[in-house]
Amino acid sequence: MAEAEPLPIVRLRHWGRWVSAAVIVALLVLLGFALAQAQIEWGSVPDFVFYRVMALGLLNTVVLAVIAQAIAIVLGILIALLRLSANPVAKWFAAAYIWLFRGLPVLLQILIWYNLALIFPTVSIPLPFGGYLVHEPTNVLISAFTAALLGLALNESAYMAEIVRAGLTSVDAGQTEAAKSIGMTPGATLRRVVLPQAMRVIIPPTGNDFINMLKGTSMASVIGVTELIHAANNISSNNLLVMETLIAAAIWYMVVVTVAGVGQHYLERSFGAADRGPVARVGKAFKGMPLVRGARV
Repeated sequence: MAEAEPLPIVRLRHWGRWVSAAVIVALLVLLGFALAQAQIEWGSVPDFVFYRVMALGLLNTVVLAVIAQAIAIVLGILIALLRLSANPVAKWFAAAYIWLFRGLPVLLQILIWYNLALIFPTVSIPLPFGGYLVHEPTNVLISAFTAALLGLALNESAYMAEIVRAGLTSVDAGQTEAAKSIGMTPGATLRRVVLPQAMRVIIPPTGNDFINMLKGTSMASVIGVTELIHAANNISSNNLLVMETLIAAAIWYMVVVTVAGVGQHYLERSFGAADRGPVARVGKAFKGMPLVRGARV
């Protein structure tokens, strides 16, 4: 019997991919053509990017975001620990804190802090033996920058509390019990066993929240803080080139968000490489610590 000829190989044609790619390219070409024909002075955009007021707005945006996020992380860790506490008062306080600051819009919180002098004209902290530690008008203590910082930080701290709580509860309870069995204190257990593993869960949403914080600082423009949006409005109020200045602000937003995204990527990779599994993490934490019967790991 004659040997059968091998069947020819027919490549699978993905017509849907080609059609979708062609549609996307066509839309991008149309968008580029529309932008080229738009009434925008593209030559002025690079100048606005490096205006002095735009640089000041960029500085305030980054400083406000970094400080607010740092305060939010510290408060978030504290509130998360209170939320997980066995103390019912602490647990309910943490739950009420999260409910309040997560429930109110950020802009509303900023406006409340900015207008706090309408309720408390003066901030006074008396000393036990007479005199005052602080006795200043509220408008002096809470400037526009401070009001924006408080609004952004307290709102973000409520979200950070839930992020940290999710990270802490993701660690297997058996590792905490193992730490207790060799006499580790709760603080040492949290610092050396729980938190290093929880960071894998905490870092990604924290990085996303920081990127949102960078963009959320734009709400501070409502109360006169010179961040990127307020700087763009200042420039356009003089030359009436609104879109050009907004595009310049958009360029800086994309730059800082890209830098933050790259930093988040390397931070996640660093913690991912350092963590070789729960057993390795616990073994590293317990290394050099005496066991109950005098042995050592």
